[in-house]
Amino acid sequence: MRLAARTDAASSPYVVPPSQKFDGNDGSWSTFKISVGTPGQDFRVLPSTKSGVTTVIVPDGCSASRDPVDCPQLRGADVFNSAQNPGFQVSATSSWSSIGQYDIDLEDALDYTAPGLFGFDQVALGPAADSTSLSLASQIVAGVAELDYFLGLLPLGQAASSFSSLGESIDSLLVQLRNSTKIPSLSYAYTAGAKYRLKSVFGNLVLGGYDSTRFKPAPNGFSFAFSSDPSKLLTVGVDSILAENSLVGTLSLTSGAHFSVIDSTVPELWLPTAVCSQFERAFGLTYDPSTDLYLVNDTIHQQLVSKDPTLTIKLVNSLQDATTNYTNILLPYAAFDLQVSYPHFPEATRYFPIRRAANDTQYVLGRTLLQEAYLIVDYERENFTIAEAVFPDPLPAANIVTITSKRAASSSQSGSSGLGTGTIVGIAIGLAILSFFAMFAFFFLRKRHIKKQAFELANNQASDAGSTSQLNCATSQLNCATAMKLHGPSELSGTPLTELDSRHVNHFHSDQKLPVSINDDPVELHAESRGPITPRWQEVHMPLQPPRSPYDSDQASNGSRPVSQLPSDDGYGSNEQVIRSGVSPLTGHFSPL
Repeated sequence: MRLAARTDAASSPYVVPPSQKFDGNDGSWSTFKISVGTPGQDFRVLPSTKSGVTTVIVPDGCSASRDPVDCPQLRGADVFNSAQNPGFQVSATSSWSSIGQYDIDLEDALDYTAPGLFGFDQVALGPAADSTSLSLASQIVAGVAELDYFLGLLPLGQAASSFSSLGESIDSLLVQLRNSTKIPSLSYAYTAGAKYRLKSVFGNLVLGGYDSTRFKPAPNGFSFAFSSDPSKLLTVGVDSILAENSLVGTLSLTSGAHFSVIDSTVPELWLPTAVCSQFERAFGLTYDPSTDLYLVNDTIHQQLVSKDPTLTIKLVNSLQDATTNYTNILLPYAAFDLQVSYPHFPEATRYFPIRRAANDTQYVLGRTLLQEAYLIVDYERENFTIAEAVFPDPLPAANIVTITSKRAASSSQSGSSGLGTGTIVGIAIGLAILSFFAMFAFFFLRKRHIKKQAFELANNQASDAGSTSQLNCATSQLNCATAMKLHGPSELSGTPLTELDSRHVNHFHSDQKLPVSINDDPVELHAESRGPITPRWQEVHMPLQPPRSPYDSDQASNGSRPVSQLPSDDGYGSNEQVIRSGVSPLTGHFSPL
């Protein structure tokens, strides 16, 4: 299961300890020590820039009737339970969980394939006896017997693994180390080491950082971009290969540029056939068709040692930008002075590590190049650096530099924003002014809204009071002939309207229907028959009407006086009498007139 990606500022780069030995059947390669299982079984392995799976040999990889007696030790198996381990013993680990048998095809184009026994187990980057070794449980481990994978592999690739027996893909070891915050970022740095340098220089492998003492940085900080092909991320352009002080002097070995993939899984440089032919001429090589290897006889070897030729490989990011952004890697003849042994030859035989590529899918730069080059890969930023390795005498103490996670760097930048003090102050002032105007607008609109509610409330109260007075005057003997002239919202007694608390608003709804006079004949009202409403404060003069029922016959009425024309269902020009009530709309109590 994939873990949620997290970063931890406290995590530091991890330096994988070298085994202090040089191993291999195709050269002398500086190996690194890991342990697999519970309890841990120690193995010496080589870093693979392409693999995402830890690979170790199994007991079936060494046969007593076919292989040398020390085969398990030659293939990287160390002592386990006080005896030479024949290979990874799944029965001796309590944390093993089998997945099944699948093919290992890291370099299928180069025919580097083999069946492997896959399962989950604990992997520690260091010997089992070292409790400080970085370790992770439930990592994919492949046990391999085929001699094509003579030594086990420590995975530096980021590609996930998928199996038909599992429902989901499994992240690589490096990705899980980053996700579990055991390393600061998804990155690494690696140089293969050089046995021929000084008194033997071991390889250097740093996860989540690099050692600044092991390489010479490019003057312009040049780096390579990842390829768009996930299987060929570390692709470089080989612009030229120049041989100096060779058997024929200085010679350009290439007539044009081509792209190659850096892959430490394989030892050789896989080059176009025409380039290999130029190598034959410059170094006096002999091609062996039975092994597809270039051999060096003793006579030629002595001549090359005497001349000490050098090879300069110019690497570029783009074939169109080879004049400014490039890296030169210089390799002495000693970097190519290797020996190949069992199973290719019964005895160690000198060979020159170049191979003929059938087509451009086989163009690969292997471990031979990384003896003199320092590779830094940053998966998060999708770039890598390949610089010239250095070998000062004596070698200085390591200076490990952290490669921070891109996510952590983005969070830091967003937190600090990188703005100047003046800009920050200006933004703060602008926000303060904006906040002030927002608050002012809020309170201003709120005050207007309150006043509007109060005004509507007053109108509703006046309307209700007038309608109530009309009913009261029709049913009582009160003198309703006098109505006060109103000049605006006010109490019926003429006093100015007092603003009510908002809790009374619900008692006087603006859409409340006016009472109907008891003198009117009952009729059905229809909303669509209503005419225009007389303005509330329009003053009219009209004669008092005689009583329209026996109950109003004693009403004293003569003359006319101004009255306030309230809204009427009859529209403009209504002669309906409006009478002031003796009930206060503010208190609901009857008050004498």
